[in-house]
Amino acid sequence: MRHRRKGRVLGRSPSHRKAMYKNLASSLFLTERDAEFDDNAPKVKGRVVTTLEKAKEIRPLVERCITIAKRSLAAEEESQKYATDAERGSEAWKTWRKSENWRKWSDARAPAIAARRRVLQLLGDKQAMRIVFDEMADRFRDRPGGYTRIMRLATPRLGDAGTRAILEFVGVNDRVSLKAERPSFDDDSDSAADDEVATEEETAAKE
Repeated sequence: MRHRRKGRVLGRSPSHRKAMYKNLASSLFLTERDAEFDDNAPKVKGRVVTTLEKAKEIRPLVERCITIAKRSLAAEEESQKYATDAERGSEAWKTWRKSENWRKWSDARAPAIAARRRVLQLLGDKQAMRIVFDEMADRFRDRPGGYTRIMRLATPRLGDAGTRAILEFVGVNDRVSLKAERPSFDDDSDSAADDEVATEEETAAKE
């Protein structure tokens, strides 16, 4: 019996399933990379196409990583108060390294470092981890959850007819509904002027 055993097995062993979740989540974050000169550039940023069951399984992992990154923003901003702009290895940097500000900077940045290590443990990819903290966290700073959406595709997967779905970040490919505006014609002003003249002539004729 499967009492209190949540989640899908997907026909894989636990280690294989865990590795697959890491790879899919990392692939979604890596679509946001700068791939201008990349031979394997993503077709659409912030979007992957997979099966519906896999998308539902990796969605919590993706959103958990973004939430961890968002919570570390306060520590990152606090540590900037004690940081230095000196080049690493220079005399100014060595002086700052021995000062009290370095200790304050290190203590303030410690939660952010722990958050990066946690996300790296969840994703297993350093480049994807950097994208989460450098781009995703600031993008969804004011959004209280719900960073992704799942859209089912109409055409099934070839071979086994599996249900396909799109997993993507919200806010980028959103459809914006525009309110229809009344068309304006050039002769509107002329017709309005003619109507005023006709009204004045009728009033004069009655008098």
